Amino acid sequence: MKVCCGKVDERLIGQRVVLHGWVDSRRDHGGLIFIDLRDRWGKVQVVVNPAVSASAHEAAQLVRSEYVIGVSGTVSRRPPGSENPSLPTGNVEVIADDLTVLSRSKPMPFPIEDNVDVDERIRLEYRYIDLRRPRMQKNLITRHRMNQLIRQKMDELGFVEIETPMLIKSTPEGARDFLVPSRMHPGCFYALPQSPQILKQLLMVAGIGRYYQIARCFRDEDLRSDRQPEFTQLDLEMSFCDVNDVLNVVEEVICHVFKSILDYDFPRPFDRIPYKNALETYGTDKPDRRLGMVIKDYTEIVKKLQFPPFDKAIASGGAVLGVVAPNGAGLTRKQIESLIGVARSEGASGLVHIGFSQNAVTSPLEKYLDHAVREQIWEHAAIRDEDLLLLVAAKREVALNTLGRLRLELAKLLDIQPTGHEALFIVDFPLFELDQEDHLTPAHHPFARPHDEDIPLLDEDPLAVRAFAYDLVVDGYEIGSGNLRIFDSELQHKIFKILGLDEHEIEQRFGFMLRAFEYGVPPHGGIALGLDRLAMILCGEETIRDVIAFPKTQQAQDLMLGAPSPVTDEQLKELSIDILRHSEE
Repeated sequence: MKVCCGKVDERLIGQRVVLHGWVDSRRDHGGLIFIDLRDRWGKVQVVVNPAVSASAHEAAQLVRSEYVIGVSGTVSRRPPGSENPSLPTGNVEVIADDLTVLSRSKPMPFPIEDNVDVDERIRLEYRYIDLRRPRMQKNLITRHRMNQLIRQKMDELGFVEIETPMLIKSTPEGARDFLVPSRMHPGCFYALPQSPQILKQLLMVAGIGRYYQIARCFRDEDLRSDRQPEFTQLDLEMSFCDVNDVLNVVEEVICHVFKSILDYDFPRPFDRIPYKNALETYGTDKPDRRLGMVIKDYTEIVKKLQFPPFDKAIASGGAVLGVVAPNGAGLTRKQIESLIGVARSEGASGLVHIGFSQNAVTSPLEKYLDHAVREQIWEHAAIRDEDLLLLVAAKREVALNTLGRLRLELAKLLDIQPTGHEALFIVDFPLFELDQEDHLTPAHHPFARPHDEDIPLLDEDPLAVRAFAYDLVVDGYEIGSGNLRIFDSELQHKIFKILGLDEHEIEQRFGFMLRAFEYGVPPHGGIALGLDRLAMILCGEETIRDVIAFPKTQQAQDLMLGAPSPVTDEQLKELSIDILRHSEE
């Protein structure tokens, strides 16, 4: 009978089995040849004895690593003392009576084993080989389990899985669209969806009530370790809901997945932190509270120091904020300088440090610190021996952003290793923010519903308007983002006008949606959870590229396929497209 390599165990002793797989290793002991045969389920030792089968032994002499072979033989208990307790199959072996080479392999560009440092570009170029490694296969299987668990829970909660189209109309959603030219309609383009946002809202108009989809989405934006031009999200929408209804569904899903895969129980309900509080306390809207290092305001205390950089910042309307690095007094001058560089990269003019070790102070601020002020700082900071206080004097927003970044840098320098996992919600995001040209832009997207009591502020002070918007943060990563939606066509039209769209643009981009809202639309809301990031956390990886089968580089290139790549002039002609070619002068 056919058996997977990793499934051969003592229950099969005495039975004849057929195995197929890759040669993980081969050892010739001067007569007996031992082959570790591997497939996705594990590996098992195969013994090829010329006394059992001369033809199998002859074939085994030609076998090399990563050859694909088929083996027939009898399962036998290993001789006493030769067991391998590190393998689930380590108490048995297969005595081969037939061996066939199905496919040969060239020498590998890198070893098929974990814990080997391989340049990522080589790994991505030979991704089909990289995916043979046990860690990578485990990641893909974990991701498969995650998807199955999500579907199971969503079905239990009464959601219907509905697919939405990949070729849609281009609508502004915060990033550049990937455009697809239409051959049948020259000069016109489809867009690949940045999300199914409008479509899932229309499903609520259609009366579906509870929709979900494990959706592929596309954004043409600059990349980093947790971004890809194409990504996967759990997209969901529900009618007649409030914020609690949506967040409770998210908690159900996240707790189910973490319990099933990691046997980890989150305390419930998840904490809910207002957006402003998160910024003031952690300098970010995606805090990892496991790191500690809460930001505090030292402005009133340091006014007494008469320290010119502080005085200048305060006089211009800024603030002096700080964070305590536990056991950070031992950081080297070079490490302190690296932190100063981080502060400057965030827009701060610099960074002041105060180290406290064995009742001695080490700081450029030392001569300004009289005993009374020093004691006030110490008490406010709750500082302990060997701690380091970092102070930033700047506009409040700059100081908060700087300290938010410094918390992460300090965690690396001090090797702070958080234990367990943490999930929380950030709520009450602003409806609008300013872009680089100081124009109003949606903080989430233009369909987010404002708080009812803030609607009068739309005309008076739009930046003060709060949205029924929320993010899910897990271990310092933004995993999900959503909101309750506007379901009143007049209010939606007004939001478009505030964002600077004229009547023609509104009709061209959103006319179909506003017309749908004239035919009875329920209050509704939803969220989208990034499954690449969630899988990254579940697998204990540091980049989503290690939980995606065939990812792109940070330059949005597929090194294995060689994409993107030029196409023929004939293809361009069919699409009525002409390429502007830059001269090479």
